Amino acid sequence: MTAPVRSRTGDAAAVPTTREVRLTTGREKKWLVAVSAAALAALVCSCAVPQEEPELMKEFPVSGTDALVDTTGMVEFVEDVTSAGNGAFRAMAEEPVTVRLYELGDVDVENEKVIYKAKLRTEDADGHVYLEMLCNFPDGMEYFSRAVESPVYGTSEWTAQETPFMLEEGQNPDNVKLNLVVNGSGTVWIDEISVWRAPLR
Repeated sequence: MTAPVRSRTGDAAAVPTTREVRLTTGREKKWLVAVSAAALAALVCSCAVPQEEPELMKEFPVSGTDALVDTTGMVEFVEDVTSAGNGAFRAMAEEPVTVRLYELGDVDVENEKVIYKAKLRTEDADGHVYLEMLCNFPDGMEYFSRAVESPVYGTSEWTAQETPFMLEEGQNPDNVKLNLVVNGSGTVWIDEISVWRAPLR
């Protein structure tokens, strides 16, 4: 039931009784619960969408130095220390150096993420050691990506390291270079070298 009340304009208006207010409040609560449940279900569904796995672009077999870009003789292939079981490349540095390993040449990749991965091991490295990837573009510009947030140093066991390069739409490098940076002296081994591609988001 409702009791008439005068509004400020002088017209009669209906005001809910106490019981009706309670009923209205109950319906609102049910409505809010239904909306919250629907929103939660939508969130769960969106989170359940599987993310695309990175796709292997190229894997570099560590079995000899013939395919390496480095021509200084600083890198050598050894069999006694290895991560994958087939040997590894070893670089013995007396000062900071960037070791050139491989070049991919022109790659048909854009609007994707390119990821350079490898396993590293160090002995008495007095500076940070990390992967470096350089991307050259047709306009002559060169940009880099470095794993400086997760370097290895000192004496360490095999450690997985990676560095990504984000390529927006229209950004297609005509050469990708894979390097190893040793910021100091020490011995470094590298194994399981590979390059992957993955969606930007």
